[in-house]
Amino acid sequence: MTCNALLTLRTSNSTRTVLDMLLPEFEKASGHQVELIPDTAKNSLARIEAGERADVAVLLGKNIDKLAHLQILAPESRQPFCRSNIGMAVLKGANKPDISTVEAFKRTLLACQTVAHTEFGPSGAYFPGLMERLGIAQQIRPKEVTRPGGYIGVVVAAGEAQLCFQQICELLAVPGIDVIGPIPDELQFDFDTQAAIFAESKQLAAARELLAHFARPEHAATFRQAGLIQLPLARQVSDLRAAGAAPMLQAR
Repeated sequence: MTCNALLTLRTSNSTRTVLDMLLPEFEKASGHQVELIPDTAKNSLARIEAGERADVAVLLGKNIDKLAHLQILAPESRQPFCRSNIGMAVLKGANKPDISTVEAFKRTLLACQTVAHTEFGPSGAYFPGLMERLGIAQQIRPKEVTRPGGYIGVVVAAGEAQLCFQQICELLAVPGIDVIGPIPDELQFDFDTQAAIFAESKQLAAARELLAHFARPEHAATFRQAGLIQLPLARQVSDLRAAGAAPMLQAR
């Protein structure tokens, strides 16, 4: 099939895997091609604010809203994409400690030798405040192994830390580690991602087709496979509430 349009899509590491899974079907069905431009969440936002552009962005909701307010993204094009939660992982084959309750999570952190997290990624930025909230910041600080951004699981895979803390979708993308599970609900944080079209895009029709493809309900299983929850459009939310499925969408 002849390529109708070449779309560029900027995204962060947390949604790279699911986009790699969603895009081939779109390209085959539409005839369009999509060039993915992944980076850390911080770098993606900074590059766009510095003047780099694309046709579509899939980023944290707060960053999409900021760029829409600046008229870099078309405000009316914004739509929900997915929700991501935080988990922990260990070296592949290692014993998985208990993090199922708040007390078990604290005991595991206090007992571990080292714990890795990013400095500037969304989950990494959440980690220090969470340790303060739990009252164990002073004990944990000397154990921390940090990187500016990226997939922190590579630090555990390389044997440089015993545990790592990041969004589950990013942990699943790293070979050589085992995901323990999510952190307790009481401590969990929902990272909601949106998709939107750049105001300067010359491929508006194709970009709208891509966003419609993302929103198809049958893709929910693909999102789950990537460690994410697909977020329905507003009209689909109404249908879910009518069907009694609203709790899936409620923030913790």
